Amino acid sequence: MKARICGSFALALGALLLSIPAVAADCPASHDELAQALQTSVEPSGGPSNGGLDNNEWAAIVARDGTVCAVAFSGDTPDAQWPGSRGIAAEKANTANALSLKQFALSTANLYAGAQPAGFLFGLQVGDPVDPAVLHAGDPAKFGSAQDPMAGKHLGGIIVFGGGLALYRDGNVVGGLGVSGDTSCADHNVAWRVRQALHLDAVPAGVSPGNNDAIIYDMKPDKTSASGYGHPLCKGQEDEIAEQIHAGFVPSWQKAMP
Repeated sequence: MKARICGSFALALGALLLSIPAVAADCPASHDELAQALQTSVEPSGGPSNGGLDNNEWAAIVARDGTVCAVAFSGDTPDAQWPGSRGIAAEKANTANALSLKQFALSTANLYAGAQPAGFLFGLQVGDPVDPAVLHAGDPAKFGSAQDPMAGKHLGGIIVFGGGLALYRDGNVVGGLGVSGDTSCADHNVAWRVRQALHLDAVPAGVSPGNNDAIIYDMKPDKTSASGYGHPLCKGQEDEIAEQIHAGFVPSWQKAMP
């Protein structure tokens, strides 16, 4: 009888452990750290304006091996921000991590111009397809919690607009951060603030005039980028906020345009 009870307990314990997502041990930040940094970076939960729609947002972190290891949202419930942005945030994190190196960072905003038709990165978006079994798996009530069903899994996905940044610690890339739920320009601003709050922003070099991975608003009227790494303006004051927090660059000729 005693052996039977022990065996039943072991089976139950094993089932419980299998139900808990396997979070990467080398995650750059915990779920709680990410949630706090996000909440202090968006206006609806008490943070500053991002210059766009000022929505609540999703944020996700991937470890250096590309596994999702933290997912959070800034609102009171999972549907207080765009539901579709949960996956987009994780894809942005995957992209920035996958395309940044120890010595050089690329944000997802830096990829926009090159990924357009005739650009040097055209077709990039299909390079790492999203795994729908990971994206849609699990209990939606756990989305954005410490037990988010994506945690410990590789979602994949490539996004070529603002909101994804590589994460740096002690001179190394340690993963990627993605933010989604507003305009892509606003997402970049929020991601910049979140990365700074997490102290994972020691970017070694990049394509922007500031030698980092800031967003570059140098798309010309003919829809080409002066630098080759540009991103279009959005409809609000995102570019002004970006310059204020040193997250973006707006050329003087762009400011002079009507």
